[in-house]
Amino acid sequence: MHPKNPFIKDYDFEILIANKAELKEFVFVNEHGNTTIKFHDKQAVKTLNQALLQTHYGILWQIPENNLCPPVPGRLDYLLHVSDLINKTDIRLLDIGTGANLIYPILATCHFNWHCTGSEVNEEALQNAQEIINQNAILQKTTLRRQKFKSNILNHVIEPDDFFDVVVCNPPFSKDLKEAQRKNQRKITNLDLPTSEKRNFGGTPSELWYKGGEEAFLKKMAQESTLFKTQVQWFTSLISKKKNLKNIKRAIKKTNPTEIKVIPMEHGNKKSHIIAWTFNT
Repeated sequence: MHPKNPFIKDYDFEILIANKAELKEFVFVNEHGNTTIKFHDKQAVKTLNQALLQTHYGILWQIPENNLCPPVPGRLDYLLHVSDLINKTDIRLLDIGTGANLIYPILATCHFNWHCTGSEVNEEALQNAQEIINQNAILQKTTLRRQKFKSNILNHVIEPDDFFDVVVCNPPFSKDLKEAQRKNQRKITNLDLPTSEKRNFGGTPSELWYKGGEEAFLKKMAQESTLFKTQVQWFTSLISKKKNLKNIKRAIKKTNPTEIKVIPMEHGNKKSHIIAWTFNT
């Protein structure tokens, strides 16, 4: 985890429960004597994230039952690495696929005081994101844009007069619905979950899969990035599968960027990467 991440220490559940009383029913002491929650319990994870956002940032946050519930510490880690890329404080961020949870604009605004725009293809998710903005005064400068064309990523989102210091993205990692279901079943098996529990973090089809997976998504994003060379300083994305890194990096190199960076991230047993590229010096 990034050394500046405030969540690098163990959670203080007493403080979290004081701010979000509903969390108490999910907290227990495990066989090692550690206070924790059952991270395979979707509602427990959601309530923990609500408590973290309310305790640390004063954010009231709600997402629909079936939408993706992102882990706040890991999402902040991504933004901390992004902040290391850019030598300025007044940053304008574009979040591709902001989702119903709006997590990157929330953290970018509350932790860094950046100016944020979120794009999303799913209209219902966009509506929930707007409701989060409406509920929280600190987020009033956050703007949302609907991506009306599912085959586009940056096209029809970045407007002619825009300039963004950074684009962030957490693309769907499965290549089709069947693969998403297989991964979901494997997670259930690994966590020894009851078969009635579909997935521990939720997720709608548009959040979980894209035709061709994250590799196809990022190849498309790389192609489109060439259209906005002067309007974006850094294009970045998470990559969940290490095996995809080589092909994605090769595709980005074909666009002739001036620099490509690969940044490893590690949270417990989970390892991933950020890939970043720029056409500017």
